[in-house]
Amino acid sequence: MGFRSSIATVLDRAVGASTGKRLRRAEAAARRRIISVLDVEARERKRLKALKDAELKPTPEQRRIELIERLGQRSLDGTVNQEDLRWATNDPFVPHPLETRTRHQVLGELHRVLQPRTYFEIGVRFGDSLALSRTRTIGVDPAYRIRAELNCEIRTFADTSDDFFVRPDAFDHFGDAPVDLAFIDGMHLSEYALRDFINVEQHCAKGSVVVFDDVLPRNHLEGYRMRRTKSWAGDVYKVLEVLRRLRPDLVLVPLNTAPTGTLIVTNLDPHSTVLQNAWPTLADELTANDPQTVPDDLLNRTVAVDPELVLASEVWPRVVALRDSGAESGFDELWAALAALPRLIEPAEESADESPVDHHQVQGDDQRDDRPVDHP
Repeated sequence: MGFRSSIATVLDRAVGASTGKRLRRAEAAARRRIISVLDVEARERKRLKALKDAELKPTPEQRRIELIERLGQRSLDGTVNQEDLRWATNDPFVPHPLETRTRHQVLGELHRVLQPRTYFEIGVRFGDSLALSRTRTIGVDPAYRIRAELNCEIRTFADTSDDFFVRPDAFDHFGDAPVDLAFIDGMHLSEYALRDFINVEQHCAKGSVVVFDDVLPRNHLEGYRMRRTKSWAGDVYKVLEVLRRLRPDLVLVPLNTAPTGTLIVTNLDPHSTVLQNAWPTLADELTANDPQTVPDDLLNRTVAVDPELVLASEVWPRVVALRDSGAESGFDELWAALAALPRLIEPAEESADESPVDHHQVQGDDQRDDRPVDHP
């Protein structure tokens, strides 16, 4: 029996086997610490290994950037609407006036004040916006899963919007009536949204109204073409810029709605070919690769109107009366009154001791918009 074994046996008899075992473990740990302190070379190897591991380990910001890139690549390779993924956190939202209405509240109020005889929707998804309709309705979405209770005379098409518009029976459900109210909330990509508008306008009249969703992203990342975050507007905001530039005849009223802004378009001209003629040039402009830079007036929403003002306007009953009378003129004055509504006041400038908002900081999860993305 060795010397250490003899000492252990005597110790166990003196203090008990359990206590003796704990004492031996403590003594072994103390010896290892002493050896570690005296072994300078081993200590240096451990220090160098820790430094190397720290260099190889990505920072939280690097991990977020890598996640964003992976999400974008998956969007390119497969479907954009990836609800099962762990999304990257949103960048901080640019300060803008507090919203007083959601997009669905505005759409519901438009149904009330406009009393449409026909309603057309692109991007049905679960049917939440279709549930607002009480008139003849057409809904288009290749993968809709309606869960809401509907109370309208409806026909749905499991088509992409492009495929729908070439159908010979596309608008048979409306008979000879034009589209009185349309809601475009399909693919969150500008070329799709603009193409949808071009096709919808051909079935509208002077008294019709077209509504776009997602025209006011709250930061640049939310406006990327490829979805990286749970809250996502896409680059639909570009449609507003195109319509402002090429169709000054239209009345464009962006609304400060939650979460990502709404656009009302009136004074429609079903005979206009301006956008179709410009399409070859526009396609390249609209499909520019990420990153996207959202204009300041859209981020700050200084271009927008308070939806309360729009919905309370005296224009709507006059539009309804004129439309239902069968008139084809007289709308210009009414839509001009809508266009004249005051825009929002620019938010107060940051104080001198506050740093500007960095749109690429790491922030907490966005809690303001958990909705799934609607797209055809």
